[in-house]
Amino acid sequence: MRISSPDDYREAARQRLPRFLFDYLDGGSYDEQTLKRNASDFDKLTLRQRVLAGSDDIDVSVELLGSEYALPIGLSPVGLNGMYARRGEVQSARAAEAAGVPFTLSTVSVCPIDEVSSAVSSPIWFQLYVLRDRAFMKDVLERALAAGVETLVFTVDMPVPGARYRDRHSGMSGPGANFRRIWQAMAHPTWAMDVGLFGRPHDLGNISAYRGKRTNLSDYIGWIGENFDPGISWTELDWIRSFWPGKLIIKGILDRGDVAPALEMGADGLVVSNHGGRQLDGVSSTIKALPDIAEAVDGRAAVILDGGIRSGLDVIRALCLGADFTMIGRAYMYALAAGGQSAVETLLAQFTSEMTVAMTLMGVHRIDELNEDNLHNA
Repeated sequence: MRISSPDDYREAARQRLPRFLFDYLDGGSYDEQTLKRNASDFDKLTLRQRVLAGSDDIDVSVELLGSEYALPIGLSPVGLNGMYARRGEVQSARAAEAAGVPFTLSTVSVCPIDEVSSAVSSPIWFQLYVLRDRAFMKDVLERALAAGVETLVFTVDMPVPGARYRDRHSGMSGPGANFRRIWQAMAHPTWAMDVGLFGRPHDLGNISAYRGKRTNLSDYIGWIGENFDPGISWTELDWIRSFWPGKLIIKGILDRGDVAPALEMGADGLVVSNHGGRQLDGVSSTIKALPDIAEAVDGRAAVILDGGIRSGLDVIRALCLGADFTMIGRAYMYALAAGGQSAVETLLAQFTSEMTVAMTLMGVHRIDELNEDNLHNA
């Protein structure tokens, strides 16, 4: 199919992927109301157009936590990335490096930290969950440091997995899941050859390195259920900051009441996120929660918006409402599934073009000029 906009990649991914993988990426928790609002609430924000404002030299670059990036966009951590394209995490990291933006490797990635970090010359970010097995957490952090990781993205909004009904319908989980996944893979021969056959090992590399044995997709479901920690509190996480010498970004802040303890923990940045609508359904969209959290942070840390961004215009809207930076997950994963590294690079180029055109028509030259005055209804 012809790709002419970021949304086209979603349909291309749907056609190429077995259903269990597409639904795992595309779906949210329960009735998916928060998932829908994450995107639809962006549409309620109208940009102010200004004419003859002399915006012929647009700069979309930004500084974040001491590093320069070509765009105010990072690639979010997405579990099982390597099941969507052959060694998908490597392709994603290379696309991010080519575009001059950061890539975040998930704890539950197919490719392990050392494989991904050695494939690029710039440091990757690494994401870590709060887990029962503290020995695993320390082990993976030590391996991240050894691989040159400088920025840790610590996810705090998943003490238990949300109920994802689509996964049981699709074959990602539930009775007969293995047989259903095999059947679906056979019905998608292009994916089965590229990823199913030549993308091996289909292993959770970071977890397997610790366990000393393979951790496949079936093991993943059980491991997730056993290791998330519903009893964790802020006071039990102080050791993370003392153990980790690099930059610390805490991901999963949705209420201003959580800003103070996150800053007290020593966070350099906070990610306003509801886990892509995959945890507690019915909570606020991230773009709606953003202004309140940005106000509470009051410049003491970087504010990053994650969730619902589907275009460069959405990035502009988030920056107008107080975000210093944004992250995209589904948007780039659809592109990865559709066409690998080159498609992700094309998507990021499209975001750049959309932002440049928008800023030109808004009479804005630089990212740091964007604020609520550039919106009609902030």
